[in-house]
Amino acid sequence: MAKLYFRYGAMNSGKSTALLQAAFNYEERGHRVAVIKPAIDTKAHDRVASRLGLTREVDYLLAEGDDALGVFRDFQDATATRGRISALLVDEAQFLTPGQVDGLLEIALIEGVPVLAYGIRTDFLTVAFPGSRRLLEIAHSLEELKTICRCGRKAIFNGRRIGDRFVFDGAQVAIDGSDVHYESLCGNCYLDEAGGRLPVRNATA
Repeated sequence: MAKLYFRYGAMNSGKSTALLQAAFNYEERGHRVAVIKPAIDTKAHDRVASRLGLTREVDYLLAEGDDALGVFRDFQDATATRGRISALLVDEAQFLTPGQVDGLLEIALIEGVPVLAYGIRTDFLTVAFPGSRRLLEIAHSLEELKTICRCGRKAIFNGRRIGDRFVFDGAQVAIDGSDVHYESLCGNCYLDEAGGRLPVRNATA
């Protein structure tokens, strides 16, 4: 039985690198993969890009209103001469809608294609992204990809910086803008930057 996998971690935990490695492993053994991501992620737009400098063009983008199962079937039919898709790899899965995550599960169960989704669990206010929440609820397998905080502890949160200052208000999704940066932090360092208390969870999508 094909399964839905969610591999998650804080920022800079190597999620995109792991996705590209998984794609390479499949293809090295003669299997075809499809690599996709949500269209809302405009930073690298139509590519998966890792911090190590590795990149790969995605096979298609999922817009907010797209039906994940239907788009997958259309893509498979349109490219059938290239062979059956052996695995679907999803970058930045936190930006999917809950309905699209349900579609990923349907792809695994109905189409028999394993789906490997990579993303972060929570935003800069420690609030779960809707796509990540749904993945945590229904994925067959959960795997944490680990990284470290600046202090050397395990990082679990994602701090948002504008310039040199950490901020704790604003929209949940802020991809564009050269002054917006993110830093993975352990719980202690996150709390220190937040002034000793967890921030009010008032982010808006």
